[in-house]
Amino acid sequence: MLDATKLRGILPATPTPVTADGTIDVAASKALFSWLNRQGIDGVVPLGGTGEYGALARAERNRFAELTVEAMAGKGPVIAGVLDTGYHDALAAGRDFAAAGVDGLLVLTPYYTNPTQAGIRDYFLRYADESPVPILIYEIPYRTRIAVDPEVLHELSRHERIVGMKACNTDMYHFLRTVAGLHPSFAMLSGEDTLFPLHVAAGAKGGIVVTANLLPRAWRLVFDLASAGKTAEALEIHRSLIPMMNLAFAETNPGPMKSVMDLIGVNAPAMLPPLREPRPELRDALRRELSRLLTTYEGLPVAAVA
Repeated sequence: MLDATKLRGILPATPTPVTADGTIDVAASKALFSWLNRQGIDGVVPLGGTGEYGALARAERNRFAELTVEAMAGKGPVIAGVLDTGYHDALAAGRDFAAAGVDGLLVLTPYYTNPTQAGIRDYFLRYADESPVPILIYEIPYRTRIAVDPEVLHELSRHERIVGMKACNTDMYHFLRTVAGLHPSFAMLSGEDTLFPLHVAAGAKGGIVVTANLLPRAWRLVFDLASAGKTAEALEIHRSLIPMMNLAFAETNPGPMKSVMDLIGVNAPAMLPPLREPRPELRDALRRELSRLLTTYEGLPVAAVA
């Protein structure tokens, strides 16, 4: 059973390799997970925003969940994203993913309806009670316009089946207030590549990191340093990744990242509508920067020691 002790380190938010007709590219997907497992990652988070959840057909989501579980083969937790707007669809998706064998669910805050804080609390409590597997809360207010009050998160963290959270709130004071009152059995995870070392220094147990698909060993080094209290050293490594992050997020993720993943042996640049492949000049700039960083960091041991 998934618990907070298993939510630590680097868990890439994985893209979904697809073919031109919008179905899962099985060969590229297996190549992605083979690459990640060789790099010593601590788990994976498929089918979130990076996984183009909203654009995938439901059957393809379930197929990718099954493929991910098979590819990971118990090497780390598989936490599938659930990004539906309504409770019943979200619960049905979670049940499908649990049947596929995932260890947990990353459940997005209910959005579009503009719920009250009490409504958000009730949503997650009910979902946790009915879910077949443990859940993590997914807060990303710059996408959903919904932020969860720290006091509500403190209450939710005490539910035995709500085991963690992906924090994509860029308000650092909100993050600090949240971490200050969480139950010890709850794992806070950074969801922001751009703030990751600061989040770890402030109490995050690890992160769900997009660009860790490309540079898992660099992100492992940042984590090892930050979690050892070597914040200045972690920030120095993180600064070297800023040009790459600026390019990777210059157009909507995962378009830029997908366009250069052939450099790690994953050739599946196709995107699902309404997203499209990035501008050629952006792709080429990211390719040059990633090539440089791979030369710098991918010679590191799989488990870098701070």
